[in-house]
Amino acid sequence: MTDFGEILRTVGDFGRFQKCLVLLISLACSSIAFHMFGQLFMVMHVPHHCDTSWIHEISPNLTKEQQLNLTIPRNTPGSDKECHMYTPVDQDIDSILAYGLNSTEKCQKGWVYPSEQEQTLVTQFDLVCDRKELNDISQSIYMVGLLLGAVISGSLSDRIGRRPVTLLSTLMMGAFGVGAAFAPNFYVYMALRCLVGFAVSGFTISTVALGTEWVGVSYRTYPVARSHCCFSIGQMALAGLAYGVRNWKLLQIAGSAPVFGLFFYIWVLPESAHWLVMKGKIEEAKQLLQKAASVNKQSIPPELLDQLTHEKKDKSGNILDLFRKQHLRRTTLIMLYAWFVNNLVYFGLSFNVGSFGLDVYRMQLVFGAVEIPGRFGCIFLLQWFGRKKCQGCFLLLGGAMCLIITGIPKDLPVVVTTLAVIGKFAIAASFSTSYVYSAELFPTVLRQTSLGLCSMSARVGGIISPLIGLLDKYHPAIPMVIFGSTPLIGGILCFLLPETCGKELQDHTEPAVASQRSCENAKGSYEIGHLKLKGDGQDIGHTRITRF
Repeated sequence: MTDFGEILRTVGDFGRFQKCLVLLISLACSSIAFHMFGQLFMVMHVPHHCDTSWIHEISPNLTKEQQLNLTIPRNTPGSDKECHMYTPVDQDIDSILAYGLNSTEKCQKGWVYPSEQEQTLVTQFDLVCDRKELNDISQSIYMVGLLLGAVISGSLSDRIGRRPVTLLSTLMMGAFGVGAAFAPNFYVYMALRCLVGFAVSGFTISTVALGTEWVGVSYRTYPVARSHCCFSIGQMALAGLAYGVRNWKLLQIAGSAPVFGLFFYIWVLPESAHWLVMKGKIEEAKQLLQKAASVNKQSIPPELLDQLTHEKKDKSGNILDLFRKQHLRRTTLIMLYAWFVNNLVYFGLSFNVGSFGLDVYRMQLVFGAVEIPGRFGCIFLLQWFGRKKCQGCFLLLGGAMCLIITGIPKDLPVVVTTLAVIGKFAIAASFSTSYVYSAELFPTVLRQTSLGLCSMSARVGGIISPLIGLLDKYHPAIPMVIFGSTPLIGGILCFLLPETCGKELQDHTEPAVASQRSCENAKGSYEIGHLKLKGDGQDIGHTRITRF
């Protein structure tokens, strides 16, 4: 019996095979950025007023300006009201001109938009006045899809494999994303967005595990950090795409269709060899490992490969297994909260992209750009300082920036924007850290289930995040106080978690005992020693880890 990590080091911790895999995983991440934030550019405010064509039946020769003056009430500043009109009357035009109209009512026959306005979701489905709230509801429905995907895809990936879930999710993202552009009404659009959210969650969860299980310990942060960097680049590209394509249908197609170019996944995307071993599919795992070694120009000694055997038939774990053992229960609860506040603050800042002083296109570009150093820097920061310190400090920094914003006057938009950008940087880095940290904290038999549960908690935060913005009618500082205080609590709790930097992925639910050097001093090569599982005293083998 040999340790899987030892064979993987023989194959190559991060050779050409793993680099190609990470590239494949990252290709679809730009499209995910569109699905997350593209709707922000489809529901921007459009000037409108009630349809008052009834007055043309009385006097067909009125000019546009005369029609509005007679039928639309005026706001105090002098602009027309957008959601009310004067009640139609059965009088001649002379009487109306002489005495005017007094009683008002809500728009009865729809709304009129500028003729030169490109078609948006707002103009297509009349998302104004009383229907304006449907925009926020649709965002929440999308988050519900992410939540459902987190619940179902995590367990499904543990049962049938990372590859099938990734392929199915990719197909769903493209099909339902393009289909949303042809929705006959807004309710069908919301349903399709929910299915897209389901697919996005499935793709994210399965690819995180696939990438993490194929690379060596020293490079475990690379798959997540690089795919997240591509996600940030997708946010930047979205700003330019939305600026150039103002028609919402064309924008929806342009953001969703490119994923169909990844149809070649079906021939080149590998399954996780680690998952195959845990499922007892040893021959398939051996073939994949030999293929990976060949691509990396390495060779696996036959005697080492022959030692790769399945210890016992481990059934797929379920959510309850995470709460049965004390060490897993504490880890699970803390990570659930960390993921929750990550999403809560991340989307709280992202959905308010147009309220920090710059126009929405420039701010989207800045918000996307600032995530790149945050996510790419995780590759090195996680290795130098460890997962626990980075996770805690990033949350503390993001929370502190949001709290400081509450004390900055509104007439200093540059200062507010700078603090918001720093907060977005910290939360983005915390997000990437959470993916890596969670994948390492939980054992293989529960890894996808735990990631699904954590993702589910994150989606709950995403659903709640837009609702918190409604609290500003009681006091403008309330949303930012919530966005600031919750990550501060999460940052403190994260320091109670164990450090995983430099440790092998755990396969079983029993805690492993190991003599381990700190991550900061783990340069060169060092011996961990024999790992033994508590409870059964089983010897896992002699492990050697090479650091970079």
